Formats: sequence, C-alpha cells, structure tokens
Amino acid sequence: MEKIRIDKWLWAARFFKTRSLATDEVARGRVQMDQHDIKPAKEVQVGDTLTLWQGQVRRTVVVKGISGQRSSAPVAQQLYEETPHSLEQRARAAEHRRLSPEPAASIAHGRPTKRDRRDLDKGWNDRWSASLD
Repeated sequence: MEKIRIDKWLWAARFFKTRSLATDEVARGRVQMDQHDIKPAKEVQVGDTLTLWQGQVRRTVVVKGISGQRSSAPVAQQLYEETPHSLEQRARAAEHRRLSPEPAASIAHGRPTKRDRRDLDKGWNDRWSASLD
C-alpha cells in the first residue's frame, strides 16, 4: 500500500478520534499538504509534508509510513515524524500558555447565577441611563 486517502491516514495515525472528524477538519482547511489546502480524498504518500491544527496547536509532520488500519499509539507514531521546528514552536506556545493563563479562568465564581442576577438588578431603579433628563 503506497497511497491512501488523507482522512483515513489521519485517523490511522491517531490525530483524530474518528474518520468523520478527520474528514471535517480537512474540509475546513485545517489540514494542508505542502502549504496548500486539500480535499479529504487527496492521497497521501511517504515523504509528504502535512500541516495540521488541533485546536490552537499547529503541527508540521512528515509522512514516514502508510497504514489504513488504526492501531496502538506507539505503532501510529511510527507513521509520521514531527519536524524539529514544529516541536520548538509547540514547546514555545505551551510555555506561553503556562505563563499567561486565560483571564477568564481567574474568575472565582464564574457566571452569576439567577439569584445573583436578581440581586444585581435590585440596585437599579426604573432609570437605566446615566443622563440627566
């Protein structure tokens, strides 16, 4: 087997949990081959360079093997090799996310409950604008 559909290969290499998820991601343009958008039926072969986004994580991998069957993670990791530049970028992005967390995550109580919302609204009179009429 020297060529296989890109969506099937992504599923077999364990980048996506299901083949339909892989198909959707390719169709949305989140997977590129040699810096070009592709379709889910595009065939991949050994030596192709793929760029894919998984959430905010961008990966660049080189295809090292072809398989149409999903197997264990160690076997799936032998199907590709991530480029050193991609590994460096992912490490840098992870460090950046660690040092500057999402501001919304620091909110202690989160979104107000219905009761909290009513308490907030009690402070307002019939007047909603700050202008002097």
